[in-house]
Amino acid sequence: MWISYCRIWAFLYKAHLFSLLFANVLSSYVALCKALSLGSPSVPLMKRVSNSLAHSSIAASNLRIRVSGGDFKRDRCSTPLQIISESSAKPVLNPLYNLLPATQNPNKIVDLICLALTQRNSGLSDLRDEIKSLIPHLGDREISRVLLRFQSDASRALSFFNWVKSDLGKRPNARNYCLLLHILAWSKRFPSAMRLLCELIESFAEIPRKDDVFRVLVSATDDCNWDPIIFDMLVKGHLKMGLVQDGFLAFRKVIDAGFLVSAVTCNHLLNGLLKLNCTDKCWEVYQVMGRSGIHPNTHTFNILTNVFCNDSDIQKVNDFLEKMEEEGFEPDLVTYNTLVSSYCRRGRLEDAFYLYRIMYRRGVVPDLVTYTSIIKGLCREKRMKEAHEMFHRMVHRGIAHDVISYNTLIYAYCKEGMMEESKSLLNEMIGNGIVPDRFTCKVVVEGYVREGRLVAAVNLMVELRRFGISIPSEVYDYLIVSLCRDGRPFAAKNLLERIDEEGYEGKPEVYNKLMDSLCQYNAITEALLLKGKITDWNMVLDFTTYRALICCLCRAGRNPEAESLMMEMLDSKLKPDAYICGALIDGYCKELNFDKAESLLGYFAREFGIFDTGSYNSVVKAISEGGDAADKLICLQERMQRLGFVPNSLTCKYMIQGLSRLTA
Repeated sequence: MWISYCRIWAFLYKAHLFSLLFANVLSSYVALCKALSLGSPSVPLMKRVSNSLAHSSIAASNLRIRVSGGDFKRDRCSTPLQIISESSAKPVLNPLYNLLPATQNPNKIVDLICLALTQRNSGLSDLRDEIKSLIPHLGDREISRVLLRFQSDASRALSFFNWVKSDLGKRPNARNYCLLLHILAWSKRFPSAMRLLCELIESFAEIPRKDDVFRVLVSATDDCNWDPIIFDMLVKGHLKMGLVQDGFLAFRKVIDAGFLVSAVTCNHLLNGLLKLNCTDKCWEVYQVMGRSGIHPNTHTFNILTNVFCNDSDIQKVNDFLEKMEEEGFEPDLVTYNTLVSSYCRRGRLEDAFYLYRIMYRRGVVPDLVTYTSIIKGLCREKRMKEAHEMFHRMVHRGIAHDVISYNTLIYAYCKEGMMEESKSLLNEMIGNGIVPDRFTCKVVVEGYVREGRLVAAVNLMVELRRFGISIPSEVYDYLIVSLCRDGRPFAAKNLLERIDEEGYEGKPEVYNKLMDSLCQYNAITEALLLKGKITDWNMVLDFTTYRALICCLCRAGRNPEAESLMMEMLDSKLKPDAYICGALIDGYCKELNFDKAESLLGYFAREFGIFDTGSYNSVVKAISEGGDAADKLICLQERMQRLGFVPNSLTCKYMIQGLSRLTA
């Protein structure tokens, strides 16, 4: 009897195991079909198999055998069939995948990539074709797994990361980036880490996200080796990308999290905030440095000196300098130059000279920047004699002048109208081998123009060209336009012809201004020649130039050419105005071509809505001055009224004059 019980128990136990195994095989089969894109098994087949499994499962698993007085008792227990969710975050490690070749097994994709990275010196360029069917299974989690396996080999980790981005065209997520950043920083590959960090910061700047780079970097420290320097690089990366405000926020987060930032990075941050004129935040950074134990250096104090100098409170600057000396930092040349420049900008020249003398006492020799700042300050106060004395004192101190120091004094002389002194300095400058720059030429020419000495300005430019000094195009533009405004279009034309031989390429506005000026002096031939030249250069005439040319042609009695030029103007999408209308009609009236004048009057009214009463009166006056004008005047008035012209008192006057001549 006992043996029979044991046999029955063994049979039921084997049935239970078989049912569980079959259920796992079935679920694995379904998962494999979906993973390999084969679709799901047929519904009838699944239904039949499920029903049979349900019966065998109840028979095998819901029975517990108890041997008690020869009776079998059943106790139901809850052992449901395990269902694999398709939406699970973790991939299904299906045992049936292992029946596939390694290059088709999704479970092996990480192993295959790691093996290729380890064994192939040429990289992963050939691997893509070998595991083509597995590429869709390479997700963010698999990328992280590969990176973590190569924590000690930053070169291969970076090679794999670039392969994923470039060859596969996948975009790693922020965590993938941060894992690689930690690996690179741990391996002291700081340039590569900075490039990658800037790329990540840029992606966050383009697409706003819930998390920021700092949070993802911190969370990634749980999975890999890391170096705290990466958080210092995070602040520096924002500054390198020009995101100063974001860099300041990153600095606060890094400090609040207990990490340190180097004094060099703090200096970069202070400098960026200073350029944005965020003086309050500069002071906040300095206070945080003190609380966090970040020791400032001389460069830090120089930046902060500049910060305080931008403030109007000079006493605050002096207090800061005293504190700087108490902490053991002696002001250096940069500190003194910052202060001297600030005092000179604010007109506090006595304080600037006091610092200038203190510098010598403390063994800090003033340099070119110091002297240039003082000279500029003296020039602002119009103390030209003292400025020139300081200028020469530089040479006695063994400091050579540069183009900036010369420009400072030349500009001041030109501003005061002292053109002889400025020219003398310019000649001295050239004699010392210092080439005048764009600013030098510009201020000297503008100085001569303000004094009304245009010819002297032109001669100076010609003289500079003999010395081989290049004159900027904008200086020539200014000279030509100034000559035109001064009523010297022919001098401007001669200058233009001379510099054209040197390869001068002027702006269209300059040529238009010159043509307009030539037309004002009825030099229509020269103006048309210039027009033909710039048309060959594909330059476009503006409205003012067309109007000047048309009016000048009409004054010269060349009305058909003027009308033709107006048609060219219309082709350039420019519309005529009443001034052009009046010029053409006056021209034809002078030729006594009343029909053409009336035709143009109607054309301008119909096509452009120009009802110029002055032009209408010109036609009426011209007709009334001729003989036998009564019928013509009456008919003209009727036709013009139908077009919409309204006669005024002057029209009536001309009509009466014309009719009175007929009566007389």
